[in-house]
Amino acid sequence: MSNHLHVILRNRPDVVASWSDAEVAIRWLRVFPGRRMEEHLAEPTEHEVKVLAANAERIAEIRQRMSDISWFMRSLAEPISRLANKQDECTGRFWEGRFKAQRIVDEAGLLACSMYVDLNPVRAAMTSDPDKAPHTSAFDRIQAGQGQRIESAAFDLKPVPTQEAAKQIRETPVDELREQRKAKKRNPTGKRIKRDAWLAPLTLSPDKLSSDAEVNGEGVRASDKGFLQVSLREYLRLLRWTAKQSIDGMAAAIPGSLASTLTQLGIDASMWRDLVWNWQKYFGKSSCVGSPDSMRQDAERCGKHHHQGQASASACFI
Repeated sequence: MSNHLHVILRNRPDVVASWSDAEVAIRWLRVFPGRRMEEHLAEPTEHEVKVLAANAERIAEIRQRMSDISWFMRSLAEPISRLANKQDECTGRFWEGRFKAQRIVDEAGLLACSMYVDLNPVRAAMTSDPDKAPHTSAFDRIQAGQGQRIESAAFDLKPVPTQEAAKQIRETPVDELREQRKAKKRNPTGKRIKRDAWLAPLTLSPDKLSSDAEVNGEGVRASDKGFLQVSLREYLRLLRWTAKQSIDGMAAAIPGSLASTLTQLGIDASMWRDLVWNWQKYFGKSSCVGSPDSMRQDAERCGKHHHQGQASASACFI
Protein backbone atom coordinates (compact mmCIF):
# COMPACT_ATOMS: atom_id res chain seq x y z
CA MET A 1 0.00 0.00 0.00
CA SER A 2 1.09 3.65 -0.19
CA ASN A 3 2.11 3.90 3.47
CA HIS A 4 2.28 0.35 4.84
CA LEU A 5 2.52 -3.30 3.85
CA HIS A 6 0.98 -6.58 4.96
CA VAL A 7 2.91 -9.84 4.96
CA ILE A 8 1.65 -13.30 5.84
CA LEU A 9 4.61 -15.28 7.10
CA ARG A 10 5.28 -18.85 8.16
CA ASN A 11 8.57 -19.39 9.95
CA ARG A 12 10.27 -22.69 9.13
CA PRO A 13 12.82 -23.81 11.73
CA ASP A 14 12.47 -27.31 10.31
CA VAL A 15 13.69 -26.12 6.91
CA VAL A 16 16.55 -24.12 8.42
CA ALA A 17 17.56 -27.16 10.48
CA SER A 18 17.99 -29.14 7.25
CA TRP A 19 20.63 -26.73 5.89
CA SER A 20 24.33 -27.50 6.33
CA ASP A 21 26.53 -25.11 8.32
CA ALA A 22 28.13 -23.95 5.05
CA GLU A 23 24.70 -23.19 3.53
CA VAL A 24 23.66 -21.24 6.63
CA ALA A 25 26.92 -19.28 6.42
CA ILE A 26 26.60 -18.33 2.75
CA ARG A 27 22.92 -17.38 3.12
CA TRP A 28 23.81 -15.13 6.05
CA LEU A 29 26.79 -13.52 4.29
CA ARG A 30 24.66 -12.82 1.23
CA VAL A 31 22.20 -10.80 3.32
CA PHE A 32 24.61 -9.44 5.96
CA PRO A 33 28.05 -9.20 4.30
CA GLY A 34 29.44 -7.06 7.13
CA ARG A 35 32.25 -4.60 6.61
CA ARG A 36 34.75 -5.46 3.91
CA MET A 37 37.93 -3.67 2.98
CA GLU A 38 36.65 -3.73 -0.59
CA GLU A 39 33.06 -2.51 -0.23
CA HIS A 40 32.37 -2.98 -3.94
CA LEU A 41 33.04 -6.73 -3.66
CA ALA A 42 29.81 -8.08 -2.12
CA GLU A 43 30.21 -11.76 -2.99
CA PRO A 44 31.19 -13.97 -0.04
CA THR A 45 34.33 -15.99 -0.72
CA GLU A 46 34.98 -19.64 0.07
CA HIS A 47 37.37 -18.57 2.83
CA GLU A 48 34.76 -16.33 4.51
CA VAL A 49 32.16 -19.11 4.36
CA LYS A 50 34.57 -21.67 5.83
CA VAL A 51 35.59 -19.35 8.67
CA LEU A 52 31.99 -18.60 9.63
CA ALA A 53 30.85 -22.23 9.25
CA ALA A 54 33.65 -23.30 11.62
CA ASN A 55 32.29 -21.05 14.39
CA ALA A 56 29.70 -23.43 15.90
CA GLU A 57 28.36 -20.94 18.45
CA ARG A 58 27.86 -18.20 15.85
CA ILE A 59 26.25 -20.60 13.36
CA ALA A 60 23.76 -21.78 16.02
CA GLU A 61 22.80 -18.13 16.66
CA ILE A 62 22.44 -17.41 12.93
CA ARG A 63 20.41 -20.59 12.37
CA GLN A 64 17.94 -19.43 15.04
CA ARG A 65 17.70 -15.96 13.46
CA MET A 66 16.96 -17.44 10.04
CA SER A 67 13.59 -18.74 11.26
CA ASP A 68 12.85 -15.70 13.44
CA ILE A 69 10.08 -13.41 12.19
CA SER A 70 11.56 -10.35 13.92
CA TRP A 71 14.83 -10.81 12.07
CA PHE A 72 12.97 -11.32 8.80
CA MET A 73 11.06 -8.07 9.29
CA ARG A 74 14.27 -6.25 10.17
CA SER A 75 15.89 -7.55 6.97
CA LEU A 76 12.83 -6.49 4.95
CA ALA A 77 12.15 -3.08 6.51
CA GLU A 78 15.68 -1.70 6.85
CA PRO A 79 16.58 -1.68 3.12
CA ILE A 80 13.19 -0.11 2.32
CA SER A 81 13.95 2.65 4.84
CA ARG A 82 17.38 3.31 3.33
CA LEU A 83 15.94 3.44 -0.19
CA ALA A 84 13.11 5.79 0.82
CA ASN A 85 15.48 8.11 2.70
CA LYS A 86 17.79 8.18 -0.30
CA GLN A 87 14.94 9.07 -2.64
CA ASP A 88 13.65 11.78 -0.26
CA GLU A 89 17.19 13.00 0.49
CA CYS A 90 16.61 12.80 4.22
CA THR A 91 17.66 10.80 7.28
CA GLY A 92 15.93 9.44 10.34
CA ARG A 93 13.11 7.03 11.12
CA PHE A 94 11.01 5.87 8.18
CA TRP A 95 8.57 3.41 9.77
CA GLU A 96 6.20 4.65 12.45
CA GLY A 97 7.23 1.94 14.87
CA ARG A 98 7.85 -1.77 15.28
CA PHE A 99 5.70 -4.06 13.14
CA LYS A 100 2.48 -5.50 14.52
CA ALA A 101 2.20 -9.29 14.46
CA GLN A 102 -0.89 -11.49 14.84
CA ARG A 103 -0.69 -15.25 15.25
CA ILE A 104 -2.94 -17.11 12.79
CA VAL A 105 -4.08 -20.25 14.57
CA ASP A 106 -6.18 -22.20 12.06
CA GLU A 107 -7.06 -22.49 8.38
CA ALA A 108 -10.26 -20.46 8.73
CA GLY A 109 -8.26 -17.53 10.07
CA LEU A 110 -5.62 -18.03 7.39
CA LEU A 111 -8.15 -17.96 4.55
CA ALA A 112 -9.85 -14.85 5.92
CA CYS A 113 -6.52 -13.11 6.53
CA SER A 114 -5.22 -13.97 3.04
CA MET A 115 -8.41 -12.62 1.50
CA TYR A 116 -8.20 -9.45 3.62
CA VAL A 117 -4.62 -8.78 2.48
CA ASP A 118 -5.29 -9.50 -1.21
CA LEU A 119 -8.31 -7.18 -1.14
CA ASN A 120 -6.54 -4.23 0.50
CA PRO A 121 -6.21 -2.29 -2.80
CA VAL A 122 -9.93 -2.85 -3.49
CA ARG A 123 -10.83 -1.69 0.02
CA ALA A 124 -8.66 1.42 -0.48
CA ALA A 125 -10.49 2.19 -3.76
CA MET A 126 -7.25 1.86 -5.74
CA THR A 127 -9.02 -0.63 -8.01
CA SER A 128 -12.31 -2.50 -8.11
CA ASP A 129 -10.76 -5.63 -9.60
CA PRO A 130 -8.23 -7.79 -7.69
CA ASP A 131 -6.93 -8.98 -11.07
CA LYS A 132 -5.58 -5.44 -11.55
CA ALA A 133 -3.93 -4.92 -8.15
CA PRO A 134 -0.23 -5.47 -8.99
CA HIS A 135 1.20 -5.36 -5.46
CA THR A 136 -0.62 -8.44 -4.15
CA SER A 137 0.17 -12.13 -4.05
CA ALA A 138 -3.09 -12.91 -5.84
CA PHE A 139 -2.01 -10.74 -8.78
CA ASP A 140 1.33 -12.55 -9.01
CA ARG A 141 -0.43 -15.93 -8.99
CA ILE A 142 -2.89 -14.80 -11.68
CA GLN A 143 -0.12 -13.44 -13.89
CA ALA A 144 1.97 -16.59 -13.42
CA GLY A 145 -1.02 -18.63 -14.58
CA GLN A 146 -0.96 -16.58 -17.78
CA GLY A 147 2.70 -17.40 -18.34
CA GLN A 148 4.31 -14.19 -17.08
CA ARG A 149 7.87 -14.50 -15.83
CA ILE A 150 10.18 -12.15 -13.92
CA GLU A 151 13.92 -11.86 -13.36
CA SER A 152 15.03 -13.87 -10.36
CA ALA A 153 16.60 -11.96 -7.48
CA ALA A 154 17.47 -15.26 -5.78
CA PHE A 155 21.19 -15.96 -5.66
CA ASP A 156 23.14 -19.16 -6.23
CA LEU A 157 24.31 -20.79 -3.02
CA LYS A 158 27.91 -20.96 -4.18
CA PRO A 159 30.68 -18.82 -2.68
CA VAL A 160 33.24 -17.14 -4.92
CA PRO A 161 36.56 -19.05 -4.94
CA THR A 162 39.05 -17.01 -2.89
CA GLN A 163 41.66 -16.93 -5.67
CA GLU A 164 39.06 -15.77 -8.19
CA ALA A 165 37.95 -12.97 -5.84
CA ALA A 166 41.56 -11.82 -5.42
CA LYS A 167 42.10 -11.89 -9.19
CA GLN A 168 38.96 -9.79 -9.71
CA ILE A 169 40.21 -7.13 -7.32
CA ARG A 170 43.66 -7.03 -8.93
CA GLU A 171 42.59 -6.96 -12.56
CA THR A 172 39.17 -5.25 -12.68
CA PRO A 173 38.74 -1.46 -12.33
CA VAL A 174 36.80 -0.44 -9.21
CA ASP A 175 34.05 1.32 -11.20
CA GLU A 176 33.50 -1.82 -13.27
CA LEU A 177 33.30 -3.98 -10.16
CA ARG A 178 30.68 -1.63 -8.72
CA GLU A 179 28.61 -1.87 -11.91
CA GLN A 180 28.88 -5.66 -11.83
CA ARG A 181 27.68 -5.63 -8.23
CA LYS A 182 24.65 -3.49 -9.14
CA ALA A 183 23.76 -5.81 -12.02
CA LYS A 184 24.18 -8.83 -9.75
CA LYS A 185 21.77 -7.32 -7.22
CA ARG A 186 19.07 -6.93 -9.89
CA ASN A 187 19.41 -10.45 -11.24
CA PRO A 188 22.11 -12.51 -9.48
CA THR A 189 21.54 -15.71 -11.44
CA GLY A 190 20.49 -14.38 -14.85
CA LYS A 191 17.42 -16.65 -14.61
CA ARG A 192 13.78 -15.82 -15.27
CA ILE A 193 11.17 -17.52 -13.10
CA LYS A 194 7.37 -17.68 -12.95
CA ARG A 195 6.01 -14.49 -11.42
CA ASP A 196 4.72 -16.30 -8.32
CA ALA A 197 7.72 -18.61 -7.83
CA TRP A 198 8.90 -16.62 -4.82
CA LEU A 199 5.60 -17.28 -3.02
CA ALA A 200 4.70 -20.39 -1.07
CA PRO A 201 2.31 -22.56 -3.11
CA LEU A 202 -1.27 -21.83 -2.11
CA THR A 203 -2.59 -25.41 -1.95
CA LEU A 204 -1.32 -28.01 0.50
CA SER A 205 -0.16 -31.28 -1.08
CA PRO A 206 -2.60 -34.07 -0.08
CA ASP A 207 0.19 -36.67 -0.10
CA LYS A 208 2.48 -34.76 2.29
CA LEU A 209 2.50 -34.96 6.09
CA SER A 210 2.24 -31.76 8.12
CA SER A 211 5.73 -32.46 9.50
CA ASP A 212 7.35 -32.73 6.04
CA ALA A 213 9.82 -29.88 5.49
CA GLU A 214 9.25 -29.76 1.70
CA VAL A 215 12.48 -27.81 1.17
CA ASN A 216 12.64 -25.85 -2.09
CA GLY A 217 15.58 -26.93 -4.22
CA GLU A 218 15.66 -24.02 -6.67
CA GLY A 219 16.65 -21.28 -4.24
CA VAL A 220 13.68 -19.00 -4.94
CA ARG A 221 11.92 -19.68 -1.61
CA ALA A 222 12.55 -21.69 1.53
CA SER A 223 9.71 -24.20 1.24
CA ASP A 224 7.36 -25.80 -1.26
CA LYS A 225 4.65 -26.37 1.37
CA GLY A 226 1.22 -24.90 0.64
CA PHE A 227 -1.01 -23.37 3.30
CA LEU A 228 -4.69 -23.89 2.37
CA GLN A 229 -6.88 -26.91 1.60
CA VAL A 230 -8.40 -25.12 -1.40
CA SER A 231 -7.23 -24.95 -4.99
CA LEU A 232 -5.93 -21.71 -6.49
CA ARG A 233 -8.91 -21.69 -8.87
CA GLU A 234 -11.34 -21.94 -5.95
CA TYR A 235 -9.46 -19.27 -3.98
CA LEU A 236 -9.55 -16.82 -6.89
CA ARG A 237 -13.27 -17.45 -7.43
CA LEU A 238 -13.93 -16.57 -3.79
CA LEU A 239 -11.60 -13.55 -3.99
CA ARG A 240 -13.34 -12.12 -7.06
CA TRP A 241 -16.81 -12.71 -5.61
CA THR A 242 -15.83 -11.05 -2.31
CA ALA A 243 -14.32 -8.07 -4.16
CA LYS A 244 -17.68 -7.34 -5.77
CA GLN A 245 -19.48 -7.08 -2.43
CA SER A 246 -19.40 -3.50 -1.19
CA ILE A 247 -18.97 -2.72 2.50
CA ASP A 248 -22.46 -1.23 2.67
CA GLY A 249 -25.66 -2.64 1.24
CA MET A 250 -26.87 -6.16 0.60
CA ALA A 251 -24.37 -8.79 -0.49
CA ALA A 252 -25.24 -11.10 -3.35
CA ALA A 253 -25.99 -14.72 -2.56
CA ILE A 254 -22.71 -16.61 -2.34
CA PRO A 255 -22.42 -19.47 -4.87
CA GLY A 256 -23.11 -22.88 -3.37
CA SER A 257 -19.65 -24.36 -3.99
CA LEU A 258 -17.95 -21.39 -2.33
CA ALA A 259 -20.38 -21.51 0.59
CA SER A 260 -19.55 -25.20 1.00
CA THR A 261 -15.82 -24.39 1.20
CA LEU A 262 -16.44 -21.84 3.93
CA THR A 263 -18.77 -24.14 5.86
CA GLN A 264 -16.17 -26.91 5.88
CA LEU A 265 -13.83 -24.50 7.66
CA GLY A 266 -16.50 -23.59 10.21
CA ILE A 267 -17.16 -20.14 8.74
CA ASP A 268 -20.74 -18.90 8.51
CA ALA A 269 -21.06 -18.24 4.76
CA SER A 270 -23.67 -15.52 5.35
CA MET A 271 -21.09 -13.62 7.45
CA TRP A 272 -18.12 -14.07 5.13
CA ARG A 273 -18.45 -10.68 3.43
CA ASP A 274 -18.66 -8.94 6.81
CA LEU A 275 -15.69 -10.89 8.19
CA VAL A 276 -13.38 -9.85 5.33
CA TRP A 277 -14.57 -6.29 4.73
CA ASN A 278 -14.81 -5.47 8.45
CA TRP A 279 -11.66 -7.33 9.48
CA GLN A 280 -10.59 -4.62 11.93
CA LYS A 281 -13.92 -4.90 13.76
CA TYR A 282 -13.26 -8.55 14.58
CA PHE A 283 -9.48 -8.89 14.76
CA GLY A 284 -8.07 -5.36 14.71
CA LYS A 285 -7.12 -5.38 18.39
CA SER A 286 -6.40 -9.08 18.77
CA SER A 287 -2.99 -10.74 18.90
CA CYS A 288 -4.56 -13.90 17.52
CA VAL A 289 -6.65 -14.70 14.40
CA GLY A 290 -8.88 -17.72 13.89
CA SER A 291 -12.13 -19.36 14.89
CA PRO A 292 -13.30 -18.81 18.49
CA ASP A 293 -12.43 -22.40 19.46
CA SER A 294 -8.89 -22.08 18.08
CA MET A 295 -8.45 -18.67 19.72
CA ARG A 296 -9.60 -20.15 23.03
CA GLN A 297 -7.10 -23.01 22.75
CA ASP A 298 -4.30 -20.60 21.92
CA ALA A 299 -5.23 -18.41 24.88
CA GLU A 300 -4.98 -21.45 27.19
CA ARG A 301 -1.59 -22.27 25.67
CA CYS A 302 -0.45 -18.74 26.52
CA GLY A 303 -1.87 -18.92 30.04
CA LYS A 304 -4.72 -16.51 29.29
CA HIS A 305 -8.45 -16.83 29.83
CA HIS A 306 -9.27 -15.58 26.31
CA HIS A 307 -7.99 -13.41 23.44
CA GLN A 308 -9.41 -9.98 22.70
CA GLY A 309 -11.91 -10.18 19.84
CA GLN A 310 -12.78 -13.79 20.56
CA ALA A 311 -16.40 -13.03 21.44
CA SER A 312 -17.09 -10.70 18.51
CA ALA A 313 -15.52 -13.13 16.03
CA SER A 314 -17.92 -15.87 17.15
CA ALA A 315 -20.69 -14.17 15.12
CA CYS A 316 -18.87 -15.18 11.92
CA PHE A 317 -18.36 -18.86 12.73
CA ILE A 318 -20.63 -21.85 13.00
